[in-house]
Amino acid sequence: MTPEDYLLALPEERQTPMRQLRKVILDRLPDQFEEEMSYGMIGYVVPHSVYPSGYHCDPKLPLPFMSIASQKSHIGFYHMGLYADESLMKWFQQEFPKHSSRKLDMGKSCVRFKNPEHIPYELIGDLVSRMTAEEWIQIYEDKFKR
Repeated sequence: MTPEDYLLALPEERQTPMRQLRKVILDRLPDQFEEEMSYGMIGYVVPHSVYPSGYHCDPKLPLPFMSIASQKSHIGFYHMGLYADESLMKWFQQEFPKHSSRKLDMGKSCVRFKNPEHIPYELIGDLVSRMTAEEWIQIYEDKFKR
């Protein structure tokens, strides 16, 4: 399955916001990240060509960074940098109310959008551009790799 296959399989009302979210990510994604299907979602990873060690849980897989998915009750945007970098998380939490009148619905690395009309695309694009692959690798090695 490709990202396009994933999008085509979605209900019609989810296709437009997911396509817009994907476009924002691809437009702002720093060099060295690649898009692929990952864990049943559209994922953005550091490929083995950039980080040969791969993901410590399964070194055959590239290092995951972000994903987007159409879940049962929401659109999910997953960003491991938010989970791993406290200053990035604080920035995002402070910026969110400037871009949305809705309450931030967030888990450790997941931002949930129950109503696709309230996705703050500009803020997501800004977040996507704030961490390079090199920065993510350094944080990952410092905090997660054993």
